[in-house]
Amino acid sequence: METARSAERQRTAAESRRRELLEAADRVVLRDGPQASMNAIAAEAGITKPILYRHCGDKGGLYRALAKRHTDALLVALRAALDAPADRRERVESTLDTYLAAIEARPQVYRFLMHPSDNADAAPSPEQGFDVGRHSAPLLRRLGEELGQVIAERVDLGPDSEQMARIWGHGIVGMMHAAGDWWLGDRPCSRERLVSSLADLLWGRLAEAGDRQGGPGF
Repeated sequence: METARSAERQRTAAESRRRELLEAADRVVLRDGPQASMNAIAAEAGITKPILYRHCGDKGGLYRALAKRHTDALLVALRAALDAPADRRERVESTLDTYLAAIEARPQVYRFLMHPSDNADAAPSPEQGFDVGRHSAPLLRRLGEELGQVIAERVDLGPDSEQMARIWGHGIVGMMHAAGDWWLGDRPCSRERLVSSLADLLWGRLAEAGDRQGGPGF
């Protein structure tokens, strides 16, 4: 029994320490964006780099942990927008706006997750920015699958509705990512204008679709 309690205490302590390290990594990412390095993160956490590696693995492991942390939070916010007590058009616009507001509020985090370091063309260095290009595609795929599942739960898209929902989920995520990336860099219009324009693009087929029988509705 004592051995089990000791193992549980060790597991809890390790989880708490890992959360602290991820919070330290977040602070560095907010400051440095894609140039964030393992050395800077270890210094922020007040530990040595070998200890950081022991808790998080290599850069790829730390990136995946941070990506999951931020993607989980974004998905909670997107689901809340989809479930809000409003008509369908308002919820479509609210969902688009939730995504754009998230990347606007923390642009350095967005660039860390989605863009390689500005030094990516330079000679490789152990302290260079993260190899983001290798990891961002799985993040977008996860968002696409999650959104497809939400659509499948709520909207009847006719024959092969579940497959169509997956297609829509990945297509909408691709649209939001490409349009949001362009907008965040160039700021060619207001966020409200972009939301309205993207909703117009989606609205035709979505306006005609009925709610899925037995689902939560949309």
